[in-house]
Amino acid sequence: MELNHVTLEDAQPFSNAAGNKNNTSINEKPDLLYGINDNPPWYLSIFLAFQHYLTMIGAIVSIPFILTPALCMSDEDPNRGIIISTMIFVTGIVTYFQATWGVRLPIVQGGTISFLVPTLAILALPQWKCPAESVINEMNEDDRQELWQLRMRELSGAIAVSAMVQVVLGYTGLVGKILRFVTPLTIVPTVSLVGLTLFEHAAETASKHWGIAVGTTSLLTLFSQIMSNVAIPVPHYRKGHGIEFRPFLLFRLFPVLLTIVLMWGLCGILTLTNTFEEGHPSRTDVRINVLINAKWFYIPYPGQFGVPSVTLAGVLGMLAGVLACTVESLSYYPTVSQMSGAQSPPLHAINRGIGTEGLGTVLAGLWGAGNGTNTFGENVGAIGVTKIGSRRVIQWAAIIMILQGVIGKFGAVFILIPDSVVGGIFCVMFGMIIAFGLSTLQYVDLRSSRNLYILGLSIFIPMVLCKWIQQHPGAINTGNETVDSTLTVLLGTTILVGGVLGCFLDNIIPGSPEERGLIEWANEMPLGDDNVNDGTATDYDFPYGMDTLKRWKWTYYIPFLPTYKLQKKC
Repeated sequence: MELNHVTLEDAQPFSNAAGNKNNTSINEKPDLLYGINDNPPWYLSIFLAFQHYLTMIGAIVSIPFILTPALCMSDEDPNRGIIISTMIFVTGIVTYFQATWGVRLPIVQGGTISFLVPTLAILALPQWKCPAESVINEMNEDDRQELWQLRMRELSGAIAVSAMVQVVLGYTGLVGKILRFVTPLTIVPTVSLVGLTLFEHAAETASKHWGIAVGTTSLLTLFSQIMSNVAIPVPHYRKGHGIEFRPFLLFRLFPVLLTIVLMWGLCGILTLTNTFEEGHPSRTDVRINVLINAKWFYIPYPGQFGVPSVTLAGVLGMLAGVLACTVESLSYYPTVSQMSGAQSPPLHAINRGIGTEGLGTVLAGLWGAGNGTNTFGENVGAIGVTKIGSRRVIQWAAIIMILQGVIGKFGAVFILIPDSVVGGIFCVMFGMIIAFGLSTLQYVDLRSSRNLYILGLSIFIPMVLCKWIQQHPGAINTGNETVDSTLTVLLGTTILVGGVLGCFLDNIIPGSPEERGLIEWANEMPLGDDNVNDGTATDYDFPYGMDTLKRWKWTYYIPFLPTYKLQKKC
């Protein structure tokens, strides 16, 4: 097997032994297969894009498993497939715009678990709690549809209106000024509590069959962590040399795909052999009616479930999810830039990225996705696993999402994924969200009793207070129903209580900048005047029209344009 004359373009999807070790496009990541501006061959791009799609699908499919029961929607309702298709469709649109004209990093934007925390707090209010199952069973079909669509309209309005705050923060450049107060000890409880709050849902779903759930988690661990460097020999034709066998990093590139296919297939075998009895939640045909009743083609559209309604309690409660997503995305931007071999993101790219994310959340609310948009941590992790940081791959993935979002049957297929497989995905997903939040502790001094006090209080208090509030929704009684509902939602949302408490304590309790981690954090994510565009970060320039923008001096003062503050270069 001859490998010494393999070109970089041919060798990149293969292991380092195939010639990539000495032919990398960046200095920071010597084992990166494709950098941010590299374009893999179209056929490989499609496979890699599908990998990102499947990684995203794992997160998106999981959302309705938690959302729809809270909406009072039955498991057999084909509209569950429409909700998934809507999420995929909006995800594709926002992802393409974000990767091409937004922050221009290879990130996927889509439905996020972060919005489920305030969503569940809103739907726990007395007026939104589901009636008894016996009452629902007595309803006719139209009343059942109105039952969940009424709640969806409430969520849609809350999501769309609250996201306007993110749009303003980003496109006006305020994000760089306000987030000076958002310290590592603010990020840790905000992000970590997303996973910690939802552990009961992971346990409930995984408990449908612990063997399948544990098997899903184990396979994903095996493929992505243990076997990531194991190369599989595959035949390849090279002109003048004939058929050659090259080592291909299959497990690094497609760990999610392999896990889903194998565990879903195993459940299919256990279904065919009747090992799982009729009606078992791990059977692959338990929700087959959803697929049968789904439309072949369906184009999601704004207001498809009715005109969104707006209430103060809903908007303020959902604002917690918006702020959490903002902080989370800001944490991802420098990480993704390093993973993909890009330059450090300048302020204009950060502003544009946050503004575009907010715009995507507004669209998701208007479309009736029941969720917002955020940078997918799972896809960020996929870049780290696969070493593929190409922007082009994400653009292909976005196109696939848009196309699949209008194929109704395709969205319904994923409803058939057994609950126990989804439970295994939950265990990994929520665990990684917790870990990502805790990883921010690397910037602070953990030997400081001050920091430990803030950390412990900002994580434990929300888990105690918010849980009690959710279990006693009528505990707050000021005499004003709007005030009662608003306070109940705000105090019942862990990520809001934890983030505000962490931010407040870290900014009032005395501590040195080094102790609080502010110096190292500023090096990682410089904001405001510390991150002035000097014209060298060309990775974030628009794909077209840059010469025109540079000729127009007024564009130097627009916070979201690539020419922002360029005059300070002189």
